[in-house]
Amino acid sequence: MKKKVFQLLVENTSGVLSRISGLFARRGYNIESITAGVTADPRVTRITIVATGDDEILEQIEKQLEKLVDVLDIKELKPDESVYRELALIKVSCPPSERPNLISLAGVFRANVIDTAKDGMIIEMTGNQGKINAFLKLIDGFEILELARTGIAGLRRGTDDIVYPQLD
Repeated sequence: MKKKVFQLLVENTSGVLSRISGLFARRGYNIESITAGVTADPRVTRITIVATGDDEILEQIEKQLEKLVDVLDIKELKPDESVYRELALIKVSCPPSERPNLISLAGVFRANVIDTAKDGMIIEMTGNQGKINAFLKLIDGFEILELARTGIAGLRRGTDDIVYPQLD
């Protein structure tokens, strides 16, 4: 199984995300992660989709997405030509005596403690999936109470090949 990251520029209209996810569901394709947010132009939304499958399935996904009327542009974000980031919020059970250790580990990964409670902390971390996975493995001795991950957002490196969609 291969993984491919697609970046879509779509019209910012109601139901567009539903139509895209419905396309995946109808055809039995798997979405590993999906993120969406408005661009500098409020009429356009950038969607990043990570999909898995063999070459044929991934090619079919791209072709099917191109057919959707709301899709203005679609590109593959190749790892060596792009920057990927993910946000993770990690709620960890941590008695006060162990806080310095956890804060120190978080600091090594440039993570921030954003909330502290009587018996726990919430750590905010951004980075690529490998960095977040490495941190989670490192804090394995602590009990992770809750974990929220956004999935990746990504952009191509450089200023070539930027699309400025023409909307009416």
